[in-house]
Amino acid sequence: MNKRFFGVLIFAFVVATIGGLITYRSLLSRSPQAPKASAPTVKVVVAARDLPMGTLLKEDDVKLQEWGGAAPVGSTGDVNAVVKRGVISTIYAKEPVLESRLAPMGAGGGLAAMIPPGMRAVAVAVNEVVGVGGFVVAGMRVDVLISGNSPGGNGNLGMLSKTLLQNIEVLSAGQDFKKDAEGKPVSVQVVNLLVTPDQAEQLSLARSQTTVQLILRNPLDFQETKTSGTALAYLFSGINGGTLPPGSPGSRVSDLPSPAPRTAPKGPRLVVASPPPKKDAPFVMEIFAGSKKSETKFDGKDGKDGKDGNGGDK
Repeated sequence: MNKRFFGVLIFAFVVATIGGLITYRSLLSRSPQAPKASAPTVKVVVAARDLPMGTLLKEDDVKLQEWGGAAPVGSTGDVNAVVKRGVISTIYAKEPVLESRLAPMGAGGGLAAMIPPGMRAVAVAVNEVVGVGGFVVAGMRVDVLISGNSPGGNGNLGMLSKTLLQNIEVLSAGQDFKKDAEGKPVSVQVVNLLVTPDQAEQLSLARSQTTVQLILRNPLDFQETKTSGTALAYLFSGINGGTLPPGSPGSRVSDLPSPAPRTAPKGPRLVVASPPPKKDAPFVMEIFAGSKKSETKFDGKDGKDGKDGNGGDK
């Protein structure tokens, strides 16, 4: 085949391809395009900044924003419905302000707004030991351990120790009611515990009459363990490791028997002889007959000893 003819054929093919591509794009640009459907949006109230717990909302803290799709459950489009209400759970910037994260209208902000209905906040004085080295912070869960002497109990048992409350939430540590996500130790003098009214009564009495100790527990561990308590006498005796098995007779501290009385060690007995009976002194009667003197002695019973004053027999 002639090379010249082959080159012309290739050139014609390239020109035809380019022309067809230009024509196709020209026709495509002239065809009408269907308009894109816009997604429905609604306006919801979102946080303008990070809102920590206890914040009393103001108008500058929230704003209206377009929200694609259906509105989140519990959200609102009215700014006045959330203003002057306390935040009971942290709300982050641009996050919808939900009803479940706000205190009721009129409840205010701060610690009081974080107390759920039917619950109470009780303050407990702590130190480095009672507060578990400062690791008892807001959001943690603790057990309350008490130690003291039971009124009318057995004095031979000594001081008693018992777990009074379990799985109690720490509402605040000191004046800081914010949860510490990093779990850093905080040195405080007061810890507020979230309890029921009945537990508040028990804790108030325990604070004034016993020594209170907070026991830190895993925040995800909600299981309560039945404990029998222990007494000082059983720590030294080593009976059942210092406690009684749960469910056994006398498993409560008040039912614990008294320790066995101590006895003197066995050994040779020391016998002390009693002193001899005291002998009564004899009665002496002197008899004078002229110039002669004689004596008569009586032994104190009913007879004479038979001796005269000169020592001879009469």
